[in-house]
Amino acid sequence: MQNQKVVLITGGARRVGAVVARHLHAQGMRIAIHYRNSAKDAQALCDELNHKRANSAIAMAADLNDIAALPQIINTVQMTWGQLDVLINNASSFYPTPLGTVNEKQWDDLFASNLKAPFFLAQAAAPLLTKQQGCIINMVDIRARQPLKDFSVYCTAKAGLVMLTRSLAKELAPAVRVNGIAPGVVLWPDDEQEVDEATRNRILARTPLKRAGTPHDIAKAVDFLVNHGDYLTGEIIAVDGGRSLSF
Repeated sequence: MQNQKVVLITGGARRVGAVVARHLHAQGMRIAIHYRNSAKDAQALCDELNHKRANSAIAMAADLNDIAALPQIINTVQMTWGQLDVLINNASSFYPTPLGTVNEKQWDDLFASNLKAPFFLAQAAAPLLTKQQGCIINMVDIRARQPLKDFSVYCTAKAGLVMLTRSLAKELAPAVRVNGIAPGVVLWPDDEQEVDEATRNRILARTPLKRAGTPHDIAKAVDFLVNHGDYLTGEIIAVDGGRSLSF
């Protein structure tokens, strides 16, 4: 029997989000792919999934900085399939903000995608998720516990997302489970100059499993929380090869 759950993934057009989308779709779930600028990637992924199973995927453009527009994302999912079972807050802005250079626009942008939008999307989705006894999964970061130099605004926003995860778990219990996943190194930045080979080797040397993970490791953690984590809420699962043990 197919799994007919409906899943909304923010930032679902590329990288980890796209891998999660394909993984859950392969189980029979219907996927709503949110994107901001990746229209070509989002449409290609949507076409790929619909080719495998008709009317099983939609793509929606939205700027997560525009909080007033977020309820429409939820409304579109409801109008398409009449339900929402899983909200995955995956979209994330990530760039350095060295102290002394930070401006308000950077602060607002990093907090919008990493903290503010997840809250307002959860608020808008809560009635549908409650009806379905569904769940929310927030993509956090192991750096929410241990700050990364020159990334103070990003790390602070992710730390806030940890508290939001725990707070929503209380607010929405017992109907909706809310958990987070904190990836370690599962995908290097697109810009290879941002993390050079020497830095990569140094990071992996400090990781107990001595290797990078993959986006599929995150997809499998999402799978567990959606399908098997019935008695789990308010938790953050680190999928990091043990790297956070040294923090």
